[in-house]
Amino acid sequence: MSPRAASRRLLLVASGMSLLGAAAGCRSPWSGGGAALSTGSPQAVAGAPVPSPAASPTASPAVPSPAPPDAVQPVRKSLSEAESKPVYELDPAQRVVALTIDDGPDPRYTPQVLALLQQHGIRATFFLVGECAVEHPELVREIADRGHHIANHTWTHPDLRHMSEGAVRDELERTSDLLHKTTGRLPTWFRAPGGDFSPVSLRVAADLGLRNMSWTVDPRDWSRPGTASIIDTVLKDVRPGSIVLNHDGGGDRSQTVAALKAYLPVLIDSGYFFTAPPN
Repeated sequence: MSPRAASRRLLLVASGMSLLGAAAGCRSPWSGGGAALSTGSPQAVAGAPVPSPAASPTASPAVPSPAPPDAVQPVRKSLSEAESKPVYELDPAQRVVALTIDDGPDPRYTPQVLALLQQHGIRATFFLVGECAVEHPELVREIADRGHHIANHTWTHPDLRHMSEGAVRDELERTSDLLHKTTGRLPTWFRAPGGDFSPVSLRVAADLGLRNMSWTVDPRDWSRPGTASIIDTVLKDVRPGSIVLNHDGGGDRSQTVAALKAYLPVLIDSGYFFTAPPN
């Protein structure tokens, strides 16, 4: 084969690989395939009281620069048995709420959510899906650069209850590694899709140094019940120490954005502060 023909073949192969990569895309967690539902919570306004670290999330330091691709593998924290159990609420003795945002990043709704949080001086926790994060690394970096906390929500948003330990480990480890390489921050919190924490997922998460976070308030915004329904559920069910679930990915999240715009000022005016787990 002539050098010119070989060069042309290499170019064709490279083009085919690029097209395959573009076709993969970020699938909606709600488009079948056994994907389960999940929820989230609010986070810290400047000067917010900090819940006790053993029972609830706290604020984190400034965001470091992204790690180079060949960076040394980070040391993952060893978790105690108590730390390995899912956290369902923060310290109820303090008037704090944790805002968590699941299933992103999404180029349509994540920027709108970030703008609202910045407007109110709120820091939130974003539970990111790996296949969406790899498609939108600039949004992952923006979330981290704005001081929000990044957390692991698996790679493909599957139902972990019916998966082998090896498959669960791949879902969690790939996502943590990607988020670390993208932001320089190693996630320390994990949420199972649908909140379906299985014995296997709890064991794998602990081995990877990931604590498990569930939620207290679920407005089921993923089902698009109407903006008024989302607002009413949050304001009716929220209490000191609540972890609130919302979504910025997985479908049309315009109702979620509108609801956040309405209920965040009400919670702030009611004397609530917001907090988030450290990374």
